[in-house]
Amino acid sequence: MNLTNLGKNSTSKYSTGRELLNTLKDQLIDPLATELANKTEWKYLNNVSNKDDELYPITITGTGEPVILLHGFDSSFLEFRRLAPLLKPFRKLIIPDLFGFGFCPRPKKAIYGPEAIFNHLGSLLEDSIITPSTVGVIGASMGGAVAMELARRYPKKVKRVMLLSPAGLTGKAFPIPHPLDKLGVCFLSQKPVRKAICRQAFADPNKSVGLAEEQIASLHLGIEGWGRSLAGFARSGGLANYGNPLPKQPLNVIWGAQDRILKGVQKEAAISLLKDHFEQLENCGHLPHLDRPDFVASQWLKNTD
Repeated sequence: MNLTNLGKNSTSKYSTGRELLNTLKDQLIDPLATELANKTEWKYLNNVSNKDDELYPITITGTGEPVILLHGFDSSFLEFRRLAPLLKPFRKLIIPDLFGFGFCPRPKKAIYGPEAIFNHLGSLLEDSIITPSTVGVIGASMGGAVAMELARRYPKKVKRVMLLSPAGLTGKAFPIPHPLDKLGVCFLSQKPVRKAICRQAFADPNKSVGLAEEQIASLHLGIEGWGRSLAGFARSGGLANYGNPLPKQPLNVIWGAQDRILKGVQKEAAISLLKDHFEQLENCGHLPHLDRPDFVASQWLKNTD
């Protein structure tokens, strides 16, 4: 498969994310992405894997107190390629792909939605790679809503939370019925659309977005079942109103001042909810961990886990 064709309704598909990543990781343009991909392990997870060969990707790197990093909508662990090198000398990083996203398996009979994501992460929290430690959690975009709920469900396990331009904290779930779910998938599969969304996520796309960023944003589309899982997630209504009540653990939020994805009413509602936990970062778009990874890392490391 030519990586430049991903996101353009390519008929060439890999049966699993593991096959795709193992085959194509050496073709990644960004060496930081290749380095992170080489740290990926494939694990059987209790109450998640339905058969012995249904293995879920978990990228593990670094040393020290464990921190779980949670990516955003229709993304993957590769989203943290710039943040990981800054944290791994001081923290053990555990970066899963959220259930139904990234390079995860796409079982045909699975129900894709928030509860499946929380079940997946709950199993991960009980896995030997984390137990018996408590963990910090960093959630970006949609991963922010996931991090909030994870902290509430596992108050004895999650020690601290950081949100990066979080999505899904306020508002109402909006289930997208069939066939609109499939139309949405078709729209998101188009190469020009993916390029436009990728550019919109950065504060200065002319400076920050090139072939490497576009490649990573669309790599996982080459997995058979990508559209099926995305449509299922759309039918579930996605994640909304996961910000209230705020978790009791220490919480801080970094929001890009030049965020062009979450803005206006969405941003105002989140600020009202987060109050003193909120910090706006200049020269930063929707992805603080990509636009300003140095600042994100310094904020996490200045306090102990």
